[in-house]
Amino acid sequence: MDRFIITNAELKGQEFQICALVSENKKLIELYPKRLGQNHILGNIYVGKVEHIVKNINAAFVQITSSVKCYLPLEDLKHPVFTKKYSSAKKQIAAGDELLVQVVKEAIKTKNPSVTTNLTLSGKYIALTVGKPGIRTSSKRLDNAQTNFTQLLEQIENSCFQTAEYGVTVDANVKDDEKDALFEELSQLKETYERLINESVHRTAYSLVYKAPAFYLDLFQNLKKSNLSRVVTDDRTVFEEICFACSIPKEALFTKGSVPSPVDEFTVLHGISLQFYRDPLLSLSALYNLKEGIGAALSERVWLKSGAYLVIQPTEALTVIDVNTGKNCSKQEKEEHFLKVNLEASDEIARQLRLRNLSGIIIVDFVNLHQKDAREQLTSYLGRRLKEDPVQTTLVDITRLGLVEITRRKVRSPLSEIL
Repeated sequence: MDRFIITNAELKGQEFQICALVSENKKLIELYPKRLGQNHILGNIYVGKVEHIVKNINAAFVQITSSVKCYLPLEDLKHPVFTKKYSSAKKQIAAGDELLVQVVKEAIKTKNPSVTTNLTLSGKYIALTVGKPGIRTSSKRLDNAQTNFTQLLEQIENSCFQTAEYGVTVDANVKDDEKDALFEELSQLKETYERLINESVHRTAYSLVYKAPAFYLDLFQNLKKSNLSRVVTDDRTVFEEICFACSIPKEALFTKGSVPSPVDEFTVLHGISLQFYRDPLLSLSALYNLKEGIGAALSERVWLKSGAYLVIQPTEALTVIDVNTGKNCSKQEKEEHFLKVNLEASDEIARQLRLRNLSGIIIVDFVNLHQKDAREQLTSYLGRRLKEDPVQTTLVDITRLGLVEITRRKVRSPLSEIL
């Protein structure tokens, strides 16, 4: 079972807050460093001002602060909330209009952040989205209570959504005894959205009308809870905020003037424990080798256990990954040997995409396989491994040159760019 680590550490002479997803054997799966003091805009809702429309790419550029301009795809303009309509013409959107937009992608390389008018408010059990009607689940139901869960979705649809404006994403691992809390949260999110709409008409351009949860809370809420056993932090503020977000009363955590001991744990959600770590002899960063893991995640070469290795080279347009047999000198049949190397490389490639947060177009040059069955076995295995990624990742095809094409959705900046 995985652990979610939140701690502070110095990297390249600057202080970072590091969020890391770590396997049971302390192998890094995901890394999210953020400079302390850096503004976190992902998920924020602003009164944006339309600067201009670019018809040939069917998009608008919207200013959300005096210094930040964002990209708005016009196909996302399903239920826009205008706070000021500059043009009286019957245009869907025009330069000078002011409307509510939410940041859905960070700036990556030379590209602007992306925004949408389909606003989303997230809670402990559900996420409420405007402009994307329908009931969805965050992941596959894990237990055998599928019938009860289906009935729950029907109750949500029948009792709460008489209009097609709202959509809801439900945490698939919600328990039967959490239904009342779920419906209460749904009602609160609807009230929050309606209040936000009513108040926004009185706000000026560039106003922040909704601040997303803290960086680490946002990451925690979006983790796949079925594989998570524990959240560990050595920061008291972070510890308290996670407890507050998970509805654990503060008075249950501390006596006056004290802090929890290193062994104190509290169950916060779906059986996941929250632990406060405090050991003056060994920092949390050192315990999980975070600095060494980050250094390895920035390296161009990644060695595999067999002696083969990967070369990972991001470019402006795409990321190229080359698989080499390296020191692997097995005496097996050549085709069987190459397939084994490629399958091992597939596991590591799936991990490196998450660890480095690589996105966009990814081209993989595996060791050449001549037999059709071997190529099909490789693509089938790689496809299954990529589906485990919480970020949408798709194996597109194999080119005539034998190159494997992958795409991965862009949400956050890649690790190499942050550092």
